[in-house]
Amino acid sequence: MRLFKKLSLCTLSLVLVAAPLTGCGGNNAGGNGGSSAGTEVKPEDLAFPLAETATIKGLTNYPVGTESEPNNRTIFKRLEEKTNVHVEWKTIQGDQWGEKIQLEMSNAKTLPDFIFNAGFGDTDLLKYAKQGVILNLEDYIDKYMPNLQKVFEQAPEYRTMCTDADGHIWRLPWIEQVGYEETAIQSIGNMPFINKNWLDFLNLEMPKNVDEFKKVLVAFKDNADKLKKEFKIDGDIIPLACIMNDYDQDPSVLINGFGEGYGDMDKGRHIAVTDDKEVICSATQEGFKKGMAWLHELYADGLMDPEAFTQEWSTYVAKGKAGRYGVCFSWDVANIAQVSMDDLIAGKSWVPLPALEADTINITPQNGSFTSGFDRGRCVVTAVAQNPALVCAWLDQMYDPFQSPQNNWGTYGEDDEFDIFQLGKNDKGEDMLQHTPLGDASPVEVREAEAVGGPLAILDSYYGVYVTTPDDAQYRLDWIKDIYTPDMNSKYVFPNVFMTTEDTKEISNLQADIQKCINTAKADWVMNGFTDADWDKLQSDLEAYGLSKYLGIFQKYLDEYYK
Repeated sequence: MRLFKKLSLCTLSLVLVAAPLTGCGGNNAGGNGGSSAGTEVKPEDLAFPLAETATIKGLTNYPVGTESEPNNRTIFKRLEEKTNVHVEWKTIQGDQWGEKIQLEMSNAKTLPDFIFNAGFGDTDLLKYAKQGVILNLEDYIDKYMPNLQKVFEQAPEYRTMCTDADGHIWRLPWIEQVGYEETAIQSIGNMPFINKNWLDFLNLEMPKNVDEFKKVLVAFKDNADKLKKEFKIDGDIIPLACIMNDYDQDPSVLINGFGEGYGDMDKGRHIAVTDDKEVICSATQEGFKKGMAWLHELYADGLMDPEAFTQEWSTYVAKGKAGRYGVCFSWDVANIAQVSMDDLIAGKSWVPLPALEADTINITPQNGSFTSGFDRGRCVVTAVAQNPALVCAWLDQMYDPFQSPQNNWGTYGEDDEFDIFQLGKNDKGEDMLQHTPLGDASPVEVREAEAVGGPLAILDSYYGVYVTTPDDAQYRLDWIKDIYTPDMNSKYVFPNVFMTTEDTKEISNLQADIQKCINTAKADWVMNGFTDADWDKLQSDLEAYGLSKYLGIFQKYLDEYYK
C-alpha cells in the first residue's frame, strides 16, 4: 500500500476484521464509553495548554523510508508544547497497515485511545460501532470540538456525510477542498500526461482523437533509437505506460470518448450516473466494450508496456524517472518523471493529454468529487479510551485552520533541507502559511517527510487567509479548468453517501465479486482480446453476481440524495 502517494487527495481504503468486543460505545460526554461510565468533564477544564501534562495513547502509520516516531516530527512537537498533552504512539509502517491493523482491532485489551490514520471504510466503521469497539462522537464534537463545529457550520454537508441513519458520528473526517464541482482538483485522478519533448523532437502535433493518438504512439515506437540517442535514455522506449486497475495509474480515462462517453472512471465500484439520474454499471456499456477493444489494439501493436498488468508502483516510477515514457498516468506527473515544477507550469517537458474524441468527447468526473476530497473514516476514538473528552479536545486541534494545512502538507521552520512552508503574513497582517517552491523535489517525497495526515479540514475559504494554494495544486487546478472541465459534459456524479449497516454490508459483499469480475476481464481483454461471446459472458456473470441488486442500492441513495 502506498500511504500518502498523493497527499493532496489521499485516502486509505482498508478491509478490516475485528472480533466481537463486550461493552457498549456510549456517547456520554466525558465518559469512558466502554464497559464503565466516566466522569463528566467540563469544557473549560480542557483549555490548552493544560495546567499539568496529560498522556493519551494513539496508533498511526508512516510512509516507508520516513521517520517512524511521530513525536520526532516537528508538527507533533509543537502540538505537545501547545497543549501540554503527550501522546504515546504505536506505529505501523504504511505498507504493512492493511494486515496489521486487523490484528490491532481484534484485541480490545491492547487498543489505544484513538486510531489517527485509520482510513476505515463504512463497512468496518459500522461493524466496529455495532461491536462497541469505537465511540459515537456527536456529543463530544458538540461539547469539546469547537474547531470541527466551525467546519460543520461553514460546510454542513460534511456533517451530513459523517452521520449515519441513526444520527451518530463514529469517526472524524479528513476534508480537503481545492476547487469546486467540475473544477475540483479531485474531479480527475488518473490524469494522462504526454511527453512534449518527444512530440517536439519528432514534429508531432498534440493528438485530438483516438486515431491521432495511436499514430503518435507508433511514431514514438518507430523512432525509439532516435529518442534514446537524443535524450540519453538507458532502456527501451515505452510509448504508453500504466498500471492496469490501479486507480490513478489506470488508462481508463482514454476510453471516455467511446460509445455514450461514460468511460470507467470509478475503478472501485465501476458505476456512473446518467443525465437522467440513473445509476449504471460502466462495464455494461457499449463504450466500455469498444474502449477495451481499442486498448487491446494498442497492446497488440506493442505500444503499451507489457508489464502494465503486474508492475508495482516502485517499478513504474523507476522507469518513468529513467525517461522511458511517452505517455503515462498519475495524479501528478512529477511523481513519475524527472520534471521540474517550473517546466510543468511553463508547459514544457510533460503536459496533460486532452480528452480524446472517439464516438464523442467527454470526461466523466470522478464520483464524489463535487464535494472535494473527503475521507469519512480518517480517525476513530476507541471504546477503551480512559478520557475520551480529552482525546477529542486534543484531536480538535487538528481542525484548527492554521494546523490542518500543516498536517496535510508539511510545516515550516524545520532543521532540514526543505520546508513545505515558510511563515508569512496575509493581507490583514496575520500569520499565514506560504508554500515554498518545490523546485525539482517530488511533492510526495517532501510531504511524506513532514506531514502527519490524520483528521483535518481545509476549506476553500482558507486559501489566502491561513495558507496559500500549493503550487502543484494550482497548476493542476489550472489544467482541470482549462483542459478538462470544458469537456465534462456529465451533469451528475454519484455523491458521497452514508449507507445503513445492512446496505453497506450488502454493497461490500456484492462489490467484491463484481469488481473482481470486471477487473479480471479488463486486464485479460486488453492483453488477449475478446469476442462477442466473452462480452456476453461478462454481462451474464455480472448479473449472476447480483449487479441489478447492486445498482438498485446505489439508486436508492441517489434518489434520496436528490430529494
